[in-house]
Amino acid sequence: MEAHIGDSIVLESERVGQPAHTGVIEDVLQQQPPRYRVRWEDGHESIVAPAAGAALIEPKKQTKH
Repeated sequence: MEAHIGDSIVLESERVGQPAHTGVIEDVLQQQPPRYRVRWEDGHESIVAPAAGAALIEPKKQTKH
C-alpha cells in the first residue's frame, strides 16, 4: 500500500507484551523501498523504513465540507 502525508502508521513491537507504536506520516521520503518521517503519539519524530508486513498504514480520514 502506498502511504501519503497525513496517513497513520502502526508498527508492531518487536517485544512480546509491548504495545504497538502509532504515529502520523509527516513526509514521504521515498515510496520504494518505503521511507517515511513519522511524528509519534509522544511527539517525537523519526525516520522509518518498515520491512514488508511490519507496518499497517491507515489512510487519512477525509473531512466532509
